[in-house]
Amino acid sequence: MSMLSDIKVLDLSTLLPGPYASMMLADMGAQVLRVESPDRVDLVRQLEPMIGDSSAAHQYLNRSKRSIALDLKQAEAIAIVHQLVQEYDIVLEQFRPGVMDRLGIGYEALKAINPRLIFCSITGYGQTGPHKDRAGHDLNYLALSGVSSYSHRADQPPVPLGIQVADVAGGSLHSVIGILTAIHHREKTGEGQMIDISMTDAAFALNGMSGAGSLAGQKQPQAEAELLNGGSFYDYYETLDGRYFSVGSLEPKFFSGLFDLIERPELKSLVTQPAPQQQLKDSLKNIFKEKTFGQWQAIFSDYDLCVEPVLNLTEAAKHPQLQARDMVVDVPHPDSGTQKQIGCPIKFSGYTATYREAGGKVGSHGRQVLEELGLQASEIESLVSQKAVKL
Repeated sequence: MSMLSDIKVLDLSTLLPGPYASMMLADMGAQVLRVESPDRVDLVRQLEPMIGDSSAAHQYLNRSKRSIALDLKQAEAIAIVHQLVQEYDIVLEQFRPGVMDRLGIGYEALKAINPRLIFCSITGYGQTGPHKDRAGHDLNYLALSGVSSYSHRADQPPVPLGIQVADVAGGSLHSVIGILTAIHHREKTGEGQMIDISMTDAAFALNGMSGAGSLAGQKQPQAEAELLNGGSFYDYYETLDGRYFSVGSLEPKFFSGLFDLIERPELKSLVTQPAPQQQLKDSLKNIFKEKTFGQWQAIFSDYDLCVEPVLNLTEAAKHPQLQARDMVVDVPHPDSGTQKQIGCPIKFSGYTATYREAGGKVGSHGRQVLEELGLQASEIESLVSQKAVKL
């Protein structure tokens, strides 16, 4: 039996944070039903590269989920949501505060139908506070949370990161933690509840190292001035052919081994002295530029020194460590047979993540879902003709 096979999630979220969270739950066996708009296209569906009528990203984020397309502006569609909530454990939504209430499917309305319901809202700024109604994206949440202020080179502006930290590490992962905690609480008490996830709150909480010192009044973190943001030799170094290596050899046994291996033992004395850190970094920059990326790979491959190559995504997917951890998996695809996707990163001793199918077309399971609710063919066709449902 799948670990969460008895949990049913009604996912009304869009874009990245909510769908990523419900994908994780689906990987662990939860039954997830996406409620999508029949006419408002989710931006993620349109990201390149496209595979068929949707993007690879959308097909990844929506794997193992069913989909129904409902026009939530119509009373008939809201009535369907009310029916679904009678048998669903969790509602996940990502509208701005107040929208779900105005539609008639806010927490209080749905709680009246199912008192055990767990209702998780992901928003940029939360359900309270002066910014609660403002629009935003990952970049904005990282900016307001202080993360961007010291996550760049001292002489350069902040840069957009390649991954969406506030969206995923903030919104998605904290939502999953909150949902699973609420399920545990419900098992003990029978009570459901609402979970309020702010991506800005979560990003602020990710200031785990520098934030502690800042709040204690000891130090305001600065760009390229801290131990882990480029202020020490813990950094990236360019090779002769324009590739990069990461050097994280902070502990004595690692930096001693590193400097012995590159035949520069005199550099050890510079590590513990704050003043000459730039001198140490300049030395490492010059050293790494003496050899190509491949030559350094050959040199460091057999040594455990916290020195690793900066791989592109294709190289990372083929790395033997990620291959051994089943981080690239073949997921059933309705058109191509299978599609390679990123695997579930959570490993259990008694359960292996299951991948039922790549994300499909909008509303692809609508008829099936409505039939399961007991609607007759004539009723379904009436909903379609009213455009409350798109099949």
